[in-house]
Amino acid sequence: MWREHQHGRIDLGDQRLEYRWIHPHKPGRPTLVFLHEGLGSVGIWRDFPDQVAEATGSGVFIYSRRGYGRSSPVDLPRPLTYMHHEGLDVLTHLLEHLELGPVVLVGHSDGASISLIHAGGTQAPDIVGVVCLAPHVMNEEICVASIQKAKVAYESGDLRARLMKLHGDNVDCAFWGWNGAWLDPDFMKWNLEEFLPGIRVPVMVIQGRDDEYGSAVQYETIKAKAGAGAEVVLLDGCRHSPHKDQPVATLAAIARFVKSIG
Repeated sequence: MWREHQHGRIDLGDQRLEYRWIHPHKPGRPTLVFLHEGLGSVGIWRDFPDQVAEATGSGVFIYSRRGYGRSSPVDLPRPLTYMHHEGLDVLTHLLEHLELGPVVLVGHSDGASISLIHAGGTQAPDIVGVVCLAPHVMNEEICVASIQKAKVAYESGDLRARLMKLHGDNVDCAFWGWNGAWLDPDFMKWNLEEFLPGIRVPVMVIQGRDDEYGSAVQYETIKAKAGAGAEVVLLDGCRHSPHKDQPVATLAAIARFVKSIG
């Protein structure tokens, strides 16, 4: 039984996914499922999930998507619909396999987008809330410019060496799968607005005012179109990673949101 282990890999048949599990502190709380950013993995969250577990009493499941961390590799180039596949197919299969009961999705960047796709594009019977850290529902020039800078840092700086600690043999798969898709000219047409009206659970968006990967149009669109409405929390002195740049405020917002649900 996977719940007996704090760390491991879940076998979904066509792929094995690295995971970390934090047991709940209190009964009756929804489980929080963490979905990492486009260059992330289980390890990138550090101890933030532990802090959230302590503050909410919830169990927390963190996993690395295919092509990241110690999960199965993935063929490149990734299709430009890779987040659709993750949200509609993989996450659905994973949640059915885990049988966690009521779930709050907590996604960052790509992970937030995947969470919105799942909540609005599937029946999502177990989802009771969605927390989006710096989500994207469309591509923007500001995002492309930052991703181009990341390419330079990977090719000629120390970014590859730093990411190796998170991904090991998957490092090139993780970086180029993300970077190649976002810099494809056709990805400027990528858009998730069609999924927003189908979201029937509360949504919280947490975004830094200085986010270098997305403008106000991202959270304004979610707030205007999410089917059950969305609360937006804007943080000063914060860039693209609210849980790193403003961990205290981000933790407080997530804890308040989770407690309001269950």
